[in-house]
Amino acid sequence: MKQRNASIMKKLVLGLLLSVSASFSATAAEYEVDIKGMHAFVQFRIIHLGYSVMLGRFNDFGGKFNWDKNNPGASSISIDIKTDSIDTNHAERDKHLREEEFLNVEKYPNATFRSTKYHGDASGGKMDGMLTLHGVTRAITLDVKSIGEGDDPWGGYRAGFEATTSIRRADFGMERDLGPAAETMDFELFIEGVRK
Repeated sequence: MKQRNASIMKKLVLGLLLSVSASFSATAAEYEVDIKGMHAFVQFRIIHLGYSVMLGRFNDFGGKFNWDKNNPGASSISIDIKTDSIDTNHAERDKHLREEEFLNVEKYPNATFRSTKYHGDASGGKMDGMLTLHGVTRAITLDVKSIGEGDDPWGGYRAGFEATTSIRRADFGMERDLGPAAETMDFELFIEGVRK
């Protein structure tokens, strides 16, 4: 009887260990955004006075994300942007955009995005989160698409995504009148990460 009880106990313990192991294997892996290799971009576009489109990007940013294609609901991302790295391919305009009436980079040197929930599958979905820009924090949603993942030539493992969103400038305290067509800005993020 004791031997039978011991055998049952061993099976229960083994089952518990396998269950715990499975739960750990389903945990999303952490990736570092590959900004050093210039394989990640944060870009924006805004209508200029209703006559043209101004394109720009932020050159200095970093972050990390958690991802497991078998458990996409556990996904998360954290991005930090240096606002003074704004680049619209025009030095004088960039200097103006760094000033108080626009980004005010001296007072607000960083913009951040912290995700709160992912809704979707391995091919794409929506990522809810909190964007802090110009000293204001608001909830936004990114539309996310998976670009792909797999081994790289250097022995690492990579995953890449595209995300888009739009924000109202006034919602983040930037109320300079640039015409009704310029009330919103569109953002595109191309994020490639290396698994740690």
